Amino acid sequence: MIRDFLFLILFVVLLVAWLIVWAALHLAGGFIHLLLIFAVIALLIHLLRGARRRA
Repeated sequence: MIRDFLFLILFVVLLVAWLIVWAALHLAGGFIHLLLIFAVIALLIHLLRGARRRA
């Protein structure tokens, strides 16, 4: 009886840990893509401003 209860507790703890890690990595993946988009925009602005200054 206690063994079944311990397995249930272990299952719940592992499930919650998995959900937290999955959510964190999912959000981090989206954040990395946003940073990549901002980096490309910053590069384009830098290139366009540099081209205007030289002309």
